[in-house]
Amino acid sequence: MMNTNGRNGRNGQTIEQSIPVIEIANMTKIYQMGETAVHALNDISLTINEGEYVAIIGTSGSGKSTLMNMIGLLDNPTSGSYRIRGTETSELSQSQMADLRNKEIGFVFQRFNLLPRTNARRQVELPLFYAGTPGGKAVQMAREALAKVKLDDRADHRPDELSGGQQQRVAIARALVNNPSILLADEPTGALDSKTGDEVMGLFYDLHQQGMTLIVVTHDNDIARQAKRIVTLRDGKIISDERNGHTVLHPAEWARGGDELVTNGPVKGEAIAISLPKEGERVYESA
Repeated sequence: MMNTNGRNGRNGQTIEQSIPVIEIANMTKIYQMGETAVHALNDISLTINEGEYVAIIGTSGSGKSTLMNMIGLLDNPTSGSYRIRGTETSELSQSQMADLRNKEIGFVFQRFNLLPRTNARRQVELPLFYAGTPGGKAVQMAREALAKVKLDDRADHRPDELSGGQQQRVAIARALVNNPSILLADEPTGALDSKTGDEVMGLFYDLHQQGMTLIVVTHDNDIARQAKRIVTLRDGKIISDERNGHTVLHPAEWARGGDELVTNGPVKGEAIAISLPKEGERVYESA
């Protein structure tokens, strides 16, 4: 996808062209279950460019969690190629892979994965500790990351002193603190009520507008439709890879009437424009 909208990418660079962040070619993952070989991924190829907002969707057993583990360098494929910013991951040692993961990928998990007796600032400092960042700089970077998710006033609070949405925002700050190329979120609203989930998705929307590469793994169509691109898996294969046929809106705008938006599917190569309806008004606008 050609990205020429001038949004700022990683390290403040303006994105002027398609820059592959992830390149997966003919990836297969086979798990041996006794005498049975289970093909969790079957010859998958996928390219994600800098600044894209991608949802990977599928039912249980579709392979989406396995693909997330591969993208996050949490597991190795049986065969195929995986490059992050041009680096072939199969050629790396475990130590080099851990360094690449810490540098390039920020993780957001469904269950937050916060330490129960540790305050928000120290939670966010953890990736910096593993990266060898000096203490004073780590404190400053952690506070800046918490400010990005509007939690700088909760820096000294432990998880049991935070709401579920605030805990997830701490987890997002922790994922962002190393300025990664990719934010990888696994069912990020699964443990939240719908209102709090919309707040978290609104934060993802803002990060996308700032140029962050976002990959959200979900089984929820309502979450997936907020991305610009939807990749659907079934039985370990990609069965569709589609651009959304609507302008991506902030979740608050969906709540104001986005469900009423109806478009005719765009012809390949066409762009579409959609007006946000006034309250109580239905809007139909074709490409």
